[in-house]
Amino acid sequence: MVTGSSPSRPARSGTPLADLSPAYFGLVMATGIVSLAAFMMGHASLAFVLFYLNIAQYLVLCCLYALRAFRYPGRFFGDMVAHRTGPGYFTAVAGTGVLASQFMVLRENVAAGAVLWLLALLLWFCLTYTIFTAFTVKREKPPLDEGISGSWLLAVVATQALSVSSALLAARLGQPYRLELNLLSLSMWLWGGMLYIWMMSLIFYRYAFFRFLPSDLAPPYWINMGAMAISTLAGSLLILNAPQAPYLMSLLPFLKGFTVFYWATGTWWIPMLLLLGIWRHGFERFPFEYDPLYWGAVFPLGMYAASTWQLDHAMEFGFLSPLPRAFLWIALTAWAITFIGMVRTLVRSRLS
Repeated sequence: MVTGSSPSRPARSGTPLADLSPAYFGLVMATGIVSLAAFMMGHASLAFVLFYLNIAQYLVLCCLYALRAFRYPGRFFGDMVAHRTGPGYFTAVAGTGVLASQFMVLRENVAAGAVLWLLALLLWFCLTYTIFTAFTVKREKPPLDEGISGSWLLAVVATQALSVSSALLAARLGQPYRLELNLLSLSMWLWGGMLYIWMMSLIFYRYAFFRFLPSDLAPPYWINMGAMAISTLAGSLLILNAPQAPYLMSLLPFLKGFTVFYWATGTWWIPMLLLLGIWRHGFERFPFEYDPLYWGAVFPLGMYAASTWQLDHAMEFGFLSPLPRAFLWIALTAWAITFIGMVRTLVRSRLS
């Protein structure tokens, strides 16, 4: 994203803390899922480096968000109830859920994972009902083509991140919590899928029937694919957890069918998004410049790698493994480029 003229970027006050993007926890989401994907595929050293980096990033962002809420409450809560920026806050839910998953998968630290899971659940409840209630009762609302974007699907990602962390926690706890956590994971998985259908219908309508400028194709449109990828990951974990819960066993054909459905939908989006990216930067010459929203494009690449790996394992296909291995390195390259861009921007901002 570049230029202040883009409709996806709010007016800036010139104060870095006041202008802090509500979607900056996308950094935690992207780093965390690349770490998890690397661990799944046997790159433990890389996974742990990214894990410890992610802990530091998460703590820094928590402090910055708390300071922004204290120093600039009007901007902080105003962004939360604005159609263009409000959904960005769901990155805090998803980032917390991904970090909880890292603690459980990489370190087998169930206590830390459970604390972060509880925090993610609390954030999900507060943000979901605050943001969507505000969108409903507001008197002044933007038209569809100005109010909706791919960032709205972050609500789906946040919901499915809770499904994933709940399933991971259920696999590591005994009764009396295992059945309840699996039911919560299943419920979130189903609700996330329904929410995707609602939102994607509006986004696709906006694609096809309103004028679409290069500046409108913000990086969060990659969440079109990322939301389906994380839904695939959650479904795969539910399939693996089925022997622990009789009601999951009875739903196993349904779980398998819809998990493949989610994966196929996410896979369909990849060529489409690549073609739109070529149109944006190749034909329309829209320039590259670092923006926190680019983490919303890195995360889906890492999630596609992780979810395809787990799908191959859960469905016992045995022939998909080259695909997630390729996407791991694509995601890692995208993460490195975006991270370097972030550091350069911070350094330039500090010097100026």
